Amino acid sequence: MVDALSVVPAAVLRNLADKLYEKRKNAALEVEGILKQLATAGDHDKITAVINLLTTEYTYSPQANHRKGGLIGLAAATVGLTNEASQHLEQIVPPVLNSFSDQDSRVRYYACEALYNIAKVVRGEFIIYFNQIFDALCKLSADSDGNVQSAAHLLDRLVKDIVTESDQFSIEEFIPLLRERMSVLNPFVRQFLVGWITVLDSVPDIDMLGFLPDFLDGLFNMLSDSSHEIRQQADSALSEFLQEIRTSPSVDYGRMAEILVQRGGSPDEFTRLTAITWINEFVKLAGDQLVPYYADILGAILPCISDKEEKIRVVARETNEELRAIKADPAEVFDAGAILSIARRQLSSEWEATQIEALHWISTLLSRHRTEVLTYLDDIFDTLLKALSDPSDEVVLLVLDVHACIARDPQHFRQLVVFLVHSFRLDNSLLEKRGALIIRRLCVLLNAERVYRELSIILEGESDLDFASIMVQALNLILLTSLELSEIRDLLKQSLVNPAGKDLYVSLYASWCHSPMAIISLCFLAQTYRHASAVIQSLVEEDIHVKFLVHLDKLIRLMETPIFAYLRLQLLEPGRYIWLFKALYGLLMLLPQQSAAFKILKTRLKAVPSNSFNVEQLKRMPSADPYQFNHRMPDGYSTIEDGDSTEDGESYNAINFPARLQQFQQMQNQHRMHHKARTKSCNISSSLLKEAQREEEPRRPQSIDLNVPPSRSKRGPGQPQL
Repeated sequence: MVDALSVVPAAVLRNLADKLYEKRKNAALEVEGILKQLATAGDHDKITAVINLLTTEYTYSPQANHRKGGLIGLAAATVGLTNEASQHLEQIVPPVLNSFSDQDSRVRYYACEALYNIAKVVRGEFIIYFNQIFDALCKLSADSDGNVQSAAHLLDRLVKDIVTESDQFSIEEFIPLLRERMSVLNPFVRQFLVGWITVLDSVPDIDMLGFLPDFLDGLFNMLSDSSHEIRQQADSALSEFLQEIRTSPSVDYGRMAEILVQRGGSPDEFTRLTAITWINEFVKLAGDQLVPYYADILGAILPCISDKEEKIRVVARETNEELRAIKADPAEVFDAGAILSIARRQLSSEWEATQIEALHWISTLLSRHRTEVLTYLDDIFDTLLKALSDPSDEVVLLVLDVHACIARDPQHFRQLVVFLVHSFRLDNSLLEKRGALIIRRLCVLLNAERVYRELSIILEGESDLDFASIMVQALNLILLTSLELSEIRDLLKQSLVNPAGKDLYVSLYASWCHSPMAIISLCFLAQTYRHASAVIQSLVEEDIHVKFLVHLDKLIRLMETPIFAYLRLQLLEPGRYIWLFKALYGLLMLLPQQSAAFKILKTRLKAVPSNSFNVEQLKRMPSADPYQFNHRMPDGYSTIEDGDSTEDGESYNAINFPARLQQFQQMQNQHRMHHKARTKSCNISSSLLKEAQREEEPRRPQSIDLNVPPSRSKRGPGQPQL
């Protein structure tokens, strides 16, 4: 301290702390001259002493004017030392950096000025303090004082120039600080950071692209800034980096892909578009390198396919197609299960386009990696079944395509049909709204006969009789009306002459027993008219209820459609199809005379030419058990079991119709007992409820008119006697 005071005159030290800037400036010039002489003399001890004096007594002083003088003095000392200044930077720079956080804005301003002058002298020598200087400038860029901000900007430009010229700058040491600051939301700081990223990226010797994953998320975060200027600067920086990626031979796609996936779900439209655009480029450029990230990328793309912004939808669709075109090997870190999980989750999306693409992905995985995908079947099966209730027909049809692909294996086919019936049982609306579409599509994809046989086996043992009846009625209606089931109908028409037709008839019969109208329809379709008549004759009073009549009405109307054209033409040969007439007249007798169905059927029967009847045959036709009748036609035709015929009298007649009738009657008896039990239960419940309500009602005391004795009260007409 003594040496410093002996070197620097007291007047200079006094003026250095003066409140007037001019006096401080003149004092600083004196200090500059003194240090220049000491540097020439090589007296570093005195130089150190003077710098310590300026630091301890001035820059760290509680007096603002002293601190201002200390800062201008340190800058002057550096100028005086010139080439020797680098040896004393450890003393000079830290006090200046400390002043950047001073409470007095003027002190902060002079700190910027001081460091500016110091930097001009030492240039690249002060790079060792770059991180501290950068951190200080980052804070000053958002300073509340405009003059301080201006001074900081001047210093910032100088530091940038020095860094771009220096070969001592360490990007490795700088990146952690940059990454930490990228989360700051202040707009001035953001501009400061983007400016530095752009400058450093322009330096050929600095590999900013290699460290892009460290600050990429921060740049994307700025795309949603409220300031248009910041958004524009961030977008410009990102565009430059993307261009570099296109031409760079080595890029860390993986780390950046993770960031882009997160930003692909941003609520900000511009951020989403930029992220999806980057992902699109990555998929095109990286290809197989992104295999480990396929699932994450797909998770970002699929929702964007349904984005409200058309540009995003277009890029997302293109990216999705590019990704699906890449055929990866599961052995090479390809995780089919992860992709399947993403597709399953997006299948529950509220957007149709996303659901459709998710289903396409499941189909793609099944076609390429079937064995692996089937190991995850339990994870996706429920979701696929729930998707059958989707309001979109296209989604439902694609779901069925996936189901059909899975069900190519026998065990999975059985599982599909069982789950499907279970879903119909739990959700009646699914059967009502989607039942026909689902069944028809499965019949196209998986063979109609195979589907109907499996459904029949399941429904035959169905414990829920009400559901079984509803389900059979639905299947029967589909069978009678759907174009996709025309081959089954043709096969059933040959039930009496073809073993395959007979086998199908018997297979369906077991479950069709749940519904009288379904059995009658099946008999008409298979031309087993005698058995149809027997079924009608077996019906009892309890079977003729409203639902039965409604279904009968539907059947009568269906008989007027082209599907039953063969049956209507057979009415022209009553002698050959006696049991058909009896069955139809039986139905006519069950219908209310005032109903539309009665009039339709009656009109149809009346349309048969009278000259086509063989009166004698009709007279001899039995009215009792139809299975006791065996009629030989006079024209050389042989009447088969239910009226069909062949010229040579040979027919395939191995169906045990009495056993079938017994089977039908037993099933219907179960339905009657079930209906009675349910009705009884409902009545008991209703009675108990009424009883409970009566017990809960408070007893009301009777009011007595004290002026009129009860014995003298008179009862008027219609009035009760009290």
